[in-house]
Amino acid sequence: MIYLDYNATTPLDGRVLDKMMPYLRDYYGNPSAIYKIAKKPKEAIAWACDNIAELISSSPAELIFTSGGTESNNTALFGVAFSHKDKGKHIIISKIEHSAILEPAKFLEELGFKVTYIDVDNYGVIELNRLRDSICEDTVLVSVMYANNEVGTVQPIKEISDICRQHGVYFHVDAVAAVGKLDINVKELGIDLLSISAHKFYGPKGVGVLYVGEAVALSSFIRGGHQQDGRRAGTENVAGIVGLGQAAKIALEESARDSKRIVGLRDKLEEGIKKKISDVKVNGHPLKRLYNTCNIYINHVESESVLMNLDLEEICASAGSACATGNTNPSHVLLAMGISSVAARGSIRFSLGKFTKDQDIDRVLDVLPGIVKKLRQMSPL
Repeated sequence: MIYLDYNATTPLDGRVLDKMMPYLRDYYGNPSAIYKIAKKPKEAIAWACDNIAELISSSPAELIFTSGGTESNNTALFGVAFSHKDKGKHIIISKIEHSAILEPAKFLEELGFKVTYIDVDNYGVIELNRLRDSICEDTVLVSVMYANNEVGTVQPIKEISDICRQHGVYFHVDAVAAVGKLDINVKELGIDLLSISAHKFYGPKGVGVLYVGEAVALSSFIRGGHQQDGRRAGTENVAGIVGLGQAAKIALEESARDSKRIVGLRDKLEEGIKKKISDVKVNGHPLKRLYNTCNIYINHVESESVLMNLDLEEICASAGSACATGNTNPSHVLLAMGISSVAARGSIRFSLGKFTKDQDIDRVLDVLPGIVKKLRQMSPL
């Protein structure tokens, strides 16, 4: 099988699993307990905190462990909104955010909050003047993803942060697609809150982190016990947290090396598709995008048919966010970029990773042109 859907999830690195196993099998004590077998899990959580903090240049005390990116995003939006509702009930997000931001924002609207959805340009980059003009006295939070999971476009985070700073507004960044691929320094970038999910960079599913700057007042989202200094109740997922910490350690040591190889494979894939298949166009910013992501429009076919035929050849790709699977509507990201509904339905995302091989790309370039030719001959488009 050739797996080219790393933006949906990544395979678990064997070294991550090895690091997790003792905490699934041997060191099972509850880290909140006071007896000896609780000491190892407690120390392991602190070790993971140190690695993750180093990855994003934060303090370990500023990290809250969650069940993943969705919970981190929900906690950021609801935590800031509810904690600062006396100041104002207005938040700003972009139109290309993940559903883990869009759906909480819609729920806040039902609760009486006002949400402004900022436009992006044809590359998927947020329009800074629109953002600046949308901030008002009631604005308490701006939330913009670091890099888009569908097209890979990277946002001007520092410029957005500067605007938020000028107006005294908190800035949350959904960095689920970016962490482990891009260098992130939350202090230098001026980020107040940042969401991470382990399974996007070779860690386990079901665990994530929300970075919360020490100056940020945040209402607790999950209530119960006093774990994590009362900021997020529930017994910690020790094995998952250890896996996240190990994935962060590996990313620190190897991501720069991996990126050089992967971007070469991505460019080979794109150039090969453009050479072998007529009437195609790459979606997203040509330069300012994730090095592993290729979202490409193939005219006169529908992406679903292409993906089904690729699957028959044991090649895994996608039409966009895995969280939108089953939704028959075209991608909201591509539509927000001004791409037509027809083009959005004909767009495919290939996302590569550190286990992608040169021969994998050769195989796709060997198979895909024939699939497209067959479907074009059959298609009324």
